[in-house]
Amino acid sequence: MKHSVEEIQLKNGAKGLLIDIPGASVMATRIQFRAGMMYAKNHYIYELPHLVEHLAFGANTKYKDEQEFEAEFTKNGAYHNAWTSDISVCYETECADFEWDRIMELQRLSIAEPKFNEEELKSEKANVRSELTGYMNDYYRLLWPRVQQAIGENILDLSERLKTISNIELKDIREHYRRTHTAKNMMFIIAGKIHGRKHKIIKELESWPLKEGEKFEIPMADLHSSEAVSIRRKDANNITFGFSLVTPRHLDTKEVYAMNCLNHILNGTMNSRIFGTARKRGLVYGMGSAVASNAHSTYWDFEGEVTEENAKELFMLIQTELMKSLNGEISDADFEAAKLYAVGRFQMGAQTVGQIADYYAENYFVNEAVDKYDNVPNLIKAIDKSKMIELSREFAGSGIKGFATVSSVEKAVISDLETHLNF
Repeated sequence: MKHSVEEIQLKNGAKGLLIDIPGASVMATRIQFRAGMMYAKNHYIYELPHLVEHLAFGANTKYKDEQEFEAEFTKNGAYHNAWTSDISVCYETECADFEWDRIMELQRLSIAEPKFNEEELKSEKANVRSELTGYMNDYYRLLWPRVQQAIGENILDLSERLKTISNIELKDIREHYRRTHTAKNMMFIIAGKIHGRKHKIIKELESWPLKEGEKFEIPMADLHSSEAVSIRRKDANNITFGFSLVTPRHLDTKEVYAMNCLNHILNGTMNSRIFGTARKRGLVYGMGSAVASNAHSTYWDFEGEVTEENAKELFMLIQTELMKSLNGEISDADFEAAKLYAVGRFQMGAQTVGQIADYYAENYFVNEAVDKYDNVPNLIKAIDKSKMIELSREFAGSGIKGFATVSSVEKAVISDLETHLNF
């Protein structure tokens, strides 16, 4: 979808992007605060930001409870959601264009004028406990926090997070909200039909009754390599694994796309060098790899699920193919095919207003960078194979690696698999 992007700095200190999409029938908003788990006062109340996020859709200065607010919000089909991460608490809405101003007013009430109360806190504690308990059955959600912990990130895993819920009191909710939900700590993305509405949108956002506050910096962790982490589950029939190679710096957009090309060559399709070969041999049903870059570091992550009898052969294949990549053994034909695939997938990724908002949010909220969508195909086409190989060597040579599994096998088996992750 054709669009234009303008970065706006509000008088109250908030900043964000207005994305004008002519003729759009939908308005999408993303309102983010650096208010996630990293900004809880201490680990005793670690799950606090998650509860603040849940309670934002509850009672406010106009509506007595969540049910009343929800009925009003959704009556014309509008949608809202929110999520919490280590860094962010982010509130999302999408609505029909004809009611954008009504929805923005309701968003103001939920974000800027919540009325936290004991009854809703009790309910949301139970809901968050149920949510996290459900995640305990998702082995990837179990292992990735353990990888993060192993390499030095100051986070809690799922079982530890569950234990903090009962420690949180209403006074903690209010304190965290007051400290983090401030104008200077707010960033926003509004996408849709902006032309002719820009000044009204700005006026609305500047009227939100938020304190000026401060903009929080993103903490930097002291990362290091670690031994394998084995999470024993008697009911785990396979070995579910995840490992990260980490470089302690932010990658720019062109570098991320270069690594995405390598991931495609290694794991992207049924004819890829690791996943495709493993499928052909009957070693694994599914596995993949991806790159994620934050403010201070970038993770090259691999994950999959494999039977114990196939695990060693799969990990030997992973080692062999990664070593070939590090040695530059990638044909020009495979490299050019990966770039063409990236351009094609990119062009398919902005078919809705929400997709466009999400594209800009991914980099803007963490790095405050605006990578114009129309420029990306040229960035991909300009990727140099030698640069891609150089980047892969940077990850492998950083000395920062984490590996975790969920399985019923002995730790010695997992330690043996880890020997094949030396590059």
